[in-house]
Amino acid sequence: MRVLVLGAGAVGGYFGGRLLEAGQDVTFLVRPARAQKLAQAGLAITSSFGNAFLPAPACLTASELRVMAERGEPAARFDLVILTCKAYDLEQSIADIRPAVGAETLIIPMLNGMRHLQALDAAFGPRHVLGGKCHISARLNAAGEIVHLSNVHDFVYGERFAGQAERVDVIDPIFSQAKFTAVHSRQILLEMWEKWFFLATLAGINCLMRGTVGDIVQAGGGVYALQLLEECRSIAEAAGYPPRDAVYQDLKFRVHNPKSTLAASLMTDLEAGGANEAAQILYDLKNYPSPVLTDGFSLLDLAITHLKVAEIRRERERASSKD
Repeated sequence: MRVLVLGAGAVGGYFGGRLLEAGQDVTFLVRPARAQKLAQAGLAITSSFGNAFLPAPACLTASELRVMAERGEPAARFDLVILTCKAYDLEQSIADIRPAVGAETLIIPMLNGMRHLQALDAAFGPRHVLGGKCHISARLNAAGEIVHLSNVHDFVYGERFAGQAERVDVIDPIFSQAKFTAVHSRQILLEMWEKWFFLATLAGINCLMRGTVGDIVQAGGGVYALQLLEECRSIAEAAGYPPRDAVYQDLKFRVHNPKSTLAASLMTDLEAGGANEAAQILYDLKNYPSPVLTDGFSLLDLAITHLKVAEIRRERERASSKD
């Protein structure tokens, strides 16, 4: 089975690299600079689960893939496409992978939120698009190596409706030997919602307070984290995806742990002044019906307002720099 992984950064490089390490036929779809770097230095992974070095992994750029498809080369088509782009890069990513998607290609998107499913369905048809989520803390160091920072590396995927089930079963074996935790979930949409409302809570409270979970709890703000978690949970429930009790209890602990160093990457992106996923993680959640709050006060609204103010300031600064 031929696998195309869009992106060879911390997420795509880790999971794609582990598949390649396990002997799978993996190609990375990357920008020219990253392709050159991988050709020269290889793909390196540092992890407590074992280091890996993969010299000159197969890479394509979007223009190379497009030319191959225009020539009718069979190698332009892939059986499985794994998307690991940021949510705000989805439109370009759809254009980049389009030549790789054939009649039987399956796509596993590892993006935050839920909006991307609609965009991918519109571009390729629902039968091609699975659900997916991942849990991993990793980064690229200055040398371009992937550094795995925790003992979690979960890759979860599954069918969104019954008609996909048999086709998804076919891809299970390619993940079986890889050094990460692969889970074929039969309730992937619920799992995606559980991740989404937790991530919205985490990103919202981190950005409001500009600190890690532990910092916020130690400063007396744990009650706000729990309030925001309950707001986001109630939206998921109203949308038809109430979280499983064991999952919710675990998430309550994770946002109220005074020793936690947990912080959403959205806070880092916000402080760096670059692009971020506020729209997909927080704004989109608010587009779903929200239960009426007894006191009329919404921390989710406050977090969204905070992020929109930051956007206004950033745009003003950009405009000023051009003058």
